[in-house]
Amino acid sequence: MVVRMRHTRAHTANRRSHHALKGAQFIACKDCGAKHLMHRVCLNCGKYRGRVVVDVLKKTVKKAKKTEAKKEARKPAAPAKAETKPEKKEKKEAAKKK
Repeated sequence: MVVRMRHTRAHTANRRSHHALKGAQFIACKDCGAKHLMHRVCLNCGKYRGRVVVDVLKKTVKKAKKTEAKKEARKPAAPAKAETKPEKKEKKEAAKKK
């Protein structure tokens, strides 16, 4: 079945011309001068509209502590020294000489 009052491609495109996404707008923080998104907390100093919302120092200390703990957990325990092939040969030769 064919639509009787069909919209043309141009009419559809004109309607959709307003659907385009706009780029993100960055502004400078009033306190530290770093760029951040509008209506968002500054990631550098943790302030929004002049007051501290996020304690950035506390977050960085916690993150550093966590990464340090991960590094410690990844360290393998000192394994017992395994004999290498040249050492085994030397022991056999010494045993034969005796």
